[in-house]
Amino acid sequence: MTSTAASKRFLLAATAAVLAAVFALVSPATLPTAAAGCNDVQVVFARGTDEPVGIGRVGQAFVNSLRGKIGNRSMGVYAVNYPASYDFLAAADGANDASAFIQGVVNDCPNTRLVLGGYSQGAAIIDIITAVPFPAIGFNNPLPPNVPDHVAAVAVFGNPTAKVGLPLTTSAVYGGRAIDLCNDGDPVCTSGDNIPAHRVYNSDGSATRAASFVAGLL
Repeated sequence: MTSTAASKRFLLAATAAVLAAVFALVSPATLPTAAAGCNDVQVVFARGTDEPVGIGRVGQAFVNSLRGKIGNRSMGVYAVNYPASYDFLAAADGANDASAFIQGVVNDCPNTRLVLGGYSQGAAIIDIITAVPFPAIGFNNPLPPNVPDHVAAVAVFGNPTAKVGLPLTTSAVYGGRAIDLCNDGDPVCTSGDNIPAHRVYNSDGSATRAASFVAGLL
């Protein structure tokens, strides 16, 4: 096994370990609009730990901003279905769900441009599906190799794998179309201890910044 393959195989366990070591916070969320038919753009977003079902406050801020930047193109929003609990290994459930939905879009709507996103534990889910091309630690539905051709952009916030040196911007496949936002001192994605820094991605301009980056790639 190459060192690259070994590091990828370690990603799920490392993600769970990092998540378990930081303090995740409860926040309100807004339910997303369900995708109907084949949209021009399809957002797939995973909420953060302990947020209510939906795309979460960061996802909603990102989607609201993106809608205003893509003109008259149609956009669907899918909320990744997973517990978002403190059992961080259950993030694999979200990875399986996101992968299944993405594969359905690719197969049924090949002209739809996919936007993948997540916040906190949800960002780890996006890490899993983009960086782990094989079954591992509960993740049993890897994306097929044609999927990157359909992904326009990736946007993550407070990404725990950035803390272990694996931000999505370093991905050989997605790096050039990824924005991986981490506030100074955010304990989820840095070695800092500024817990409030992890709360504000929806309100500090990060969501708008990510939306602008994504819109530029659509």
